[in-house]
Amino acid sequence: MQSAKRVLIVEDEAKIAAVLRDYLVSDGCSVDIMCDGSDVVEFVRATPLDLVLLDWMLPGKDGVSICREIRAFSTVPIIIVTARVEEIDRLMGLELGADDYICKPFSPREVLARVRALLRRANWRDAPAEIQQALVLDEANYEARLSGKVLPLTPVEFRLLATLYAHPGRVYSRAQLQAQCYLDHRIVSDRTVDSHIKNLRRKFEDLDPGSDPVRSIYGVGYKYEIPAPPER
Repeated sequence: MQSAKRVLIVEDEAKIAAVLRDYLVSDGCSVDIMCDGSDVVEFVRATPLDLVLLDWMLPGKDGVSICREIRAFSTVPIIIVTARVEEIDRLMGLELGADDYICKPFSPREVLARVRALLRRANWRDAPAEIQQALVLDEANYEARLSGKVLPLTPVEFRLLATLYAHPGRVYSRAQLQAQCYLDHRIVSDRTVDSHIKNLRRKFEDLDPGSDPVRSIYGVGYKYEIPAPPER
């Protein structure tokens, strides 16, 4: 029997925190709540957690600073929950290392669904070897194999895939992908990254029909999604 997933809610609005806690507890999670940002980083450092729901605006220390500091020592999944809806704010949160972003007002059911999805992806390392090794990247030789078959990629496509695959579930903006794919720092348009993604998807489909591990996040960018491990 698996132990309950431990989730930290960092939220200064008591009613919102209570609703989220009730939904998560009903789903089998163990929940901690903090309403001030001052001690969050040390709590995360000292406590084994499976996920953090982090409000953007907090007393003591804001969510942006907390996210940045946590990412310096931990890969725990982080979902930012905030009333700030501008695209620049979403990009800032994701570029600081957050895994997902939910705007207020929100449906608690949507938050629960996002939490479940992130927890499934965070468990990918526990998947059987055949799932982990379905895609193998040889960075020294710029070679990718899918289920033992060579995936014919250009150098830019390989760097794009390697960047996404290194952190399954993490969303990368187009600007981040450009920086990783073009080592000479040339100026290219967002459409160029979209074109490479399209070609990458086509090559996955050609080699393994129905395979499409690269997901588009509307208005933000892309992420690599590994199949969830089977129920045990």
